[in-house]
Amino acid sequence: MPSLKNGVEQLGGVTSMGIDGALAIRKGFPFSEFIQQCWFIAKVTSVPVVLISIPFGVIIALHVGSIAQQIGAESHIGAAMVLAIVREASPVATALLIAGAGGSAMTADLGSRRIRSELDAMEVMGVDPIHRLVLPRLFAAALVAVLLNGIVSVAGIMGGWVMTVPVQGGTSGAYFASFTELAHLPDLWSATVKAVIFGYLAAAIACWYGYNAKGGPKAVGDAVNRAVVLTFVVLFFVNFILTALYFNIVPPKV
Repeated sequence: MPSLKNGVEQLGGVTSMGIDGALAIRKGFPFSEFIQQCWFIAKVTSVPVVLISIPFGVIIALHVGSIAQQIGAESHIGAAMVLAIVREASPVATALLIAGAGGSAMTADLGSRRIRSELDAMEVMGVDPIHRLVLPRLFAAALVAVLLNGIVSVAGIMGGWVMTVPVQGGTSGAYFASFTELAHLPDLWSATVKAVIFGYLAAAIACWYGYNAKGGPKAVGDAVNRAVVLTFVVLFFVNFILTALYFNIVPPKV
């Protein structure tokens, strides 16, 4: 039961951090810090997310193309690629990269400030650390997640094209023409909403662990590890809930 109690406390703390960070916007928006965080997150995640999404699209195209060739449906590979990458894979891959690269840096930064008593000094001077440090990180992660979501979608689809056309002998016309057979506009909006939620959650978890780090440098490292692990678990759970809600609200294209 102690582990369950600890897990509930952590979940409550993360929820409180996300809500308090959003409500802190009433004190104004720290635009300069927001721009710095956007640039930092994009810088550390843009290249890795492309390097991951291209082979991911290649793998999906390899498996889908193999099955499509067996049933004589090679011209419909593009339709399956859009559903797999745009609607499901791109927001998850984006969030995982933000959590692993950007989120770990957020945790380490806030954790280092905590153990050096910088956050306590800010509170003594009347500066709210939630407003000055947490708020811009939450919104920056959400915005960058949307931008990276588009990059992942394009890179994944192009990786699928490489496997489908030059390798498996398909045609570019059939690949691109089949995009709208199964997918429709709500699929794109669903992926965008997921990216915003996932990015915000990843930043909230990272900020909470860094903000509440206690001890020395080892505590900061432990906070980073816990933040990344918890983010992965929460994101997959939330993704399941959002996908189930989407299927019940938006009918599939026929």
